Formats: sequence, structure tokens, C-alpha cells
Amino acid sequence: MAKEYKYDIAVVGAGPAGYVAAIRAAQLGLSATVIEKDRVGGVCLNWGCIPSKAIIHQAGIFSRTEELRGMGVAVDPSGFDYESVYKKSRAAADRLSKGVSYLLKKNNVPVLKGYAAIKDGNTLLINDKQELTARNIILATGSSPRELPAFKFDEKLILSSYGMLNLKKLPQKITILGGGAIGLEFAYILCAFGSEVTIVEMLDRLLPVTDREISNALLQDFKRKKIKTHLSARATGYKKAGNGIELLFEEGGKESSVTSDVLLVAVGRAPNSKNIGLEEAGIQIVKGFIGSGDHYRTNLKSVFAVGDVINTPLLAHLASKEGEVAVEAIKGLPVGPRVKSGEIPYGVYCEPQVAGFGLTEDEVKESGTDYQKAVFPYRAAGKAVATGDIYGMVKLLFNPKSKEILGAHIFGADATEIIHELLLAKKAELLPEDIATMIHAHPTMSETLMETARMAEGWAIHI
Repeated sequence: MAKEYKYDIAVVGAGPAGYVAAIRAAQLGLSATVIEKDRVGGVCLNWGCIPSKAIIHQAGIFSRTEELRGMGVAVDPSGFDYESVYKKSRAAADRLSKGVSYLLKKNNVPVLKGYAAIKDGNTLLINDKQELTARNIILATGSSPRELPAFKFDEKLILSSYGMLNLKKLPQKITILGGGAIGLEFAYILCAFGSEVTIVEMLDRLLPVTDREISNALLQDFKRKKIKTHLSARATGYKKAGNGIELLFEEGGKESSVTSDVLLVAVGRAPNSKNIGLEEAGIQIVKGFIGSGDHYRTNLKSVFAVGDVINTPLLAHLASKEGEVAVEAIKGLPVGPRVKSGEIPYGVYCEPQVAGFGLTEDEVKESGTDYQKAVFPYRAAGKAVATGDIYGMVKLLFNPKSKEILGAHIFGADATEIIHELLLAKKAELLPEDIATMIHAHPTMSETLMETARMAEGWAIHI
């Protein structure tokens, strides 16, 4: 006689991976529940993507007050109160978290409040006492800010991204340790609101995951904004300096330091894989990440792991897709084993924005693949000139024989929105010719994609 379980799927974590997986399960006629120790929506909705983008939007408005002065409008920023910015960001997060709660309820997915640990392949222990059984378990426990041993978070002088988003008053001076996406977005925000910003990055460029040419353009823009940047600089420690903090680092073989009101440590995120019963259940862990194979199944057949807790790019949209793939595999639908790495877009929301997918030029070179590139500057696009958003470029990498798109990277206004046309072309196995010959509305930023594709075909009009 087949064993009975309370649910078809139990999901641990209600972030973008977990809640999407649970809703997709319900859509497919599977009974599902979600266990969440905090607020539904996870880090992304509550302490990451959404509140930070709300603040970025307001930073963009604030930074463009100079344009109003250019029209003769008197602007007096003396009454500016950053706490109002903070409150708007929390309101956006609260609204979306409530929205996710509604969606789960609408799809008849109960949410259990508390901690969950895996006992075996079909059993979870809730709050160390209540057992819950399910035919399948999906672990979607997410990640937390990575803490360096020499720079423990106190959320006063040494901030994590959580501490940064919780500030109700901005520092006059801030040092940011880390030149990745999180550090760069906060650098833009703080600079836009008038803080003096210094970035210290261990590697030789900002945003190491993106194309080097794009990264160099971003660095030049940060210099225009008076954001100080120290590259190939290794942090060695810190000292308290009055009411502030002095970061010590090595750069070019020399000892150096920078003093500021606070230090933001933004050196990535760590998977939440501890204290959830993995070792006891015999689930494989590799460098802190849960090991997963096809369809994100762990070494226990009935247990899956998706999102930041596995070793794939830590992106909310990827986490959601992984959750969908796992559920569809459980249902028995024909679905690919994993999301293809070349079809995962990324976005960084400083202004100008950065977005892309696929191989970078360095990666293409390292692979030995024959390639060509087309690079179209924003300054040659009518919409960019009209709006003053001339700093930027679109870069397309392609095979010169087959014309297959290998990768695309954009630095410029609306980059995170317009990248998807190129990604759709890649996914649909279209060629630059297909983009080049498609009529694009004028004037739009999307015309830069058309012109880049025409460059790849050898007949760009506006350059």
C-alpha cells in the first residue's frame, strides 16, 4: 500500500524561488505548502531587489534636480529628509509582500510560520517539534550577506546590505568594500543623494561578472560622478576613527587607508544551508551550497534545492525559474534538466544601468571560439541625445560564420529593460539580421539594438 503524505510538495522558504514553486505546483494540481520563518517574499521583496529599486528611483529623481535649474526652476534641497525615502522603500516592500501572501492564499497554498529542518526525504520538522510529511520537498532557503571574519557586522559602523537599507539618515562619507552589483547600486544611491563615496575592490575592475569593456565604461562614469575607486586593493583591517571608521588596505604594494562615517561590506552573499538538517539527512553540500543535479534534484531523490542555496548565479529571476523547473519535473512535464547558463540575464540598477547575458569577450577568447563584435554607442541614438542619456553602449558578440549570438552586454539608460529583445533572439535562435531588418519605433532606446545588429551585418546607418 502506497504511503500517504500530507502534501505533494513542501517548500522551505517563501522567497522568489519558494513562493513561485508553490504557486506553480498549485497550478499543476499538486497540493503544496510553504514554510517561512520571516516574511513571505524573502530577501528580494523585503530587503533586496524591491526596496533598493524604490530608493534608486528616488535617487534618480533627486539627481536630476539640476535639470530643473537649467529650466529656470528654483530648487531648494535644504528640506530633504532621507527618512521619507526610507519609508517609501518600506511601503513598496510591504505592498509586494502582502501581494505574495494574497497570491499564495488565492492558489490555496497554506503558509506555515516557523523554522523547518529536513528529517528525511519526506519529512520536515517544524520549529523542532511538529512533523510535516510531503511526497517531495523543495529547499529554497536563500542566502544572507557574506560576512568577513575581520569585518563583523554591527550595523552601526560596519553595515551589511540589510543595515544599509535600514538607514534613516545618510552618512556624509561612506566606504564600500566590494565592487559587485550590490556595492555599485549603493554607491550610485549615496552619490546621487550627496554622500562622498569610496569603493575598495580586491579585483582589477568593477563588476567582474560583466564584459570588461562595459566595466571600463562604468568606471569612467563613476569617475565623472566623483566616486573614488581603488581597484586591486586588498582590505587588511580597520580602526575606529573618532565617531567613524578607517579602512586599511593594500594597493599597488603600498599600505593605504580611507576614513568615513560608516563601512558597507558588500562582498557577495552566502547560502543559507546551515541548521536545516542537511548533514543529518545525508544531503550533499559542496562549499556551503546544496549539491543538485538534473531538475535541481539533490542526492535524495525526493528532495530538490533551488535558488541562492545552490551554486548558480544568485539572481531572483533565476531562482524563480529553477523553482518552476523543479515543480514541472515533479509533475512529469517535459522540461529541460536545468536553466541554460547562456540564457540567464543579469541587471545592475545604478544609472546608467548595466545588463547582459551569455559570454563576455574575455570568456569567448578563453574558449578559443572565433568571434566578432559590434559596439554601438548611445550618443549616436536620437532618443539618448534627446533625453541626455548619451553615456552608454550596446555590445553584441557573435560567430562570424554562423552569426550565432554568443553574448550581449549593455551599459546605458534602460539597459535592464531592452536587453530582453536580444535575449529573446538568442533563445529563439534568431540572427543579428533578424533584429537588423525589424522596424523599431523612433525615437527609442531599442533602436540601439537594431543599429548594433546592423553593425554586425555591416550596414549600420547612424554611425
